[in-house]
Amino acid sequence: MTTLLALDQGTTSTRAILFDTQGNVLGVSQKELKLHMPNKGWVEQNPENIWADTIAVIHDVMEKYPEHAAQIKAMGITNQRETTIVWDRHTGRALYNAIVWQDRRTADVCDALKKKTDEKIISEKTGLLLDPYFSATKIAWILDNVEGARAKAEKGGLAFGTVDSYLLWKLTDGKKHVTDATNASRTMLFNININKWDEELLGIFNIPASMLPEVYDCAADFGVTDKSLFNKEIPVCGVAGDQQAALIGQACFTPGMVKSTYGTGCFMVMNTGEKITRSQNRLLSTIGYRLNGKTTYALEGSIFVAGAAIQFLRDNLQFFVNAAESEALALSVSDNNGVYFVPALTGLGAPYWQADAQGMISGLTRESTKAHITRAALEAQAYQTHDLTSAMQKDTGQNLTTLRVDGGLVANRFVCQHIADILGIELQLPKVLETTAWGAACLAGLQKGVFKSLDDISCNWKEAKTYKPAMNDNMKRELLQGWQSAVKQDLTR
Repeated sequence: MTTLLALDQGTTSTRAILFDTQGNVLGVSQKELKLHMPNKGWVEQNPENIWADTIAVIHDVMEKYPEHAAQIKAMGITNQRETTIVWDRHTGRALYNAIVWQDRRTADVCDALKKKTDEKIISEKTGLLLDPYFSATKIAWILDNVEGARAKAEKGGLAFGTVDSYLLWKLTDGKKHVTDATNASRTMLFNININKWDEELLGIFNIPASMLPEVYDCAADFGVTDKSLFNKEIPVCGVAGDQQAALIGQACFTPGMVKSTYGTGCFMVMNTGEKITRSQNRLLSTIGYRLNGKTTYALEGSIFVAGAAIQFLRDNLQFFVNAAESEALALSVSDNNGVYFVPALTGLGAPYWQADAQGMISGLTRESTKAHITRAALEAQAYQTHDLTSAMQKDTGQNLTTLRVDGGLVANRFVCQHIADILGIELQLPKVLETTAWGAACLAGLQKGVFKSLDDISCNWKEAKTYKPAMNDNMKRELLQGWQSAVKQDLTR
């Protein structure tokens, strides 16, 4: 039996998953990853921990399931996007902690650039907005704040990579400094119109071109793992950023198809085909995937805090011990009692893009309980999604009828039903819930000929559960008005 190995390096954990060719999970190993927050608005990770966890989970899944490990045809990698690592080309050691996508330390830098640079140039070339979310200002911060970094970079001694690129360097013992088109498209340095690093953008952000990885298609020969790591060489044949990997895992290969992933954040992505759709409503134009040199574009709405809001209630406010308890707590009350939770814990993403916004709970009264606040935090995922779908429909002129969803938060039935109610459309949950990892595995399988085409991958997609809207229009209108009022309060205070 042919098996495919997926490495899913996310914001809060690193996982290795073995799949068969139908997408069935044969084995999983996972390690939690610690986030460091040394200053207000700063979010970091230790790159050595990311690397050590990667080796540990791959070893673990191979040792637990030796019969399946022996049949691995290839490995695919999917990763948290935009997170930035700069390392020494000679020693392989990172100069500084990984600066996570959620990090807002360069908000002032972005504000200053907006005053002296035409933001339209950046947007037209990258499809992105000038925001701390993306990699460019993170790279510049490391060069300007780590002693000797810029001088070393100017001499060609430093390498930059998103997490996939860093892991590929380590897995191949420094033989490959590469990334894929989807991850490159999230750096704010890559021109998505011509699929190349852009000299003008490098000049704007003052970043030497020598730091950048070579950009491959999503299904390609990214190298083989060094034999000393796993006592065998494993070909790495697929790479995609986590949200694009989920687009592939959800088999959204037809223009107009949309998936939404509810993990640490929430990311809604629509396949827009061979042409770039320029958003007039502050969504992002990005690369959905690139195969055989042909680019398929996508429109994306990014919500910075989704499941992280529930983690906040669990870890910071200690409302419950296990995140799964939030569903029962929310259902213990009949409504939110006028309470709204705006989860701008790391700023507000699309369609607002307010880097300095802060989280807010409004509508509290004497009878408010932690159940109402928990319900409000879960309901917020539907309201944020409604903001994205409204913008997406305005940009494309298409009315959504179904939404394919995945991510850890879709295990919460209350969340799924509320999203279906507020959007007024069907939510489809796939049989293969590990869509992000499965997408990476599919890319590896595509390169190795396990799958002959995207149609082969589509045939494996099966619906496991559907949520249908059941809320009346008046209630929906009232709840959305309450949400919009809360967001307005948050943005104007």
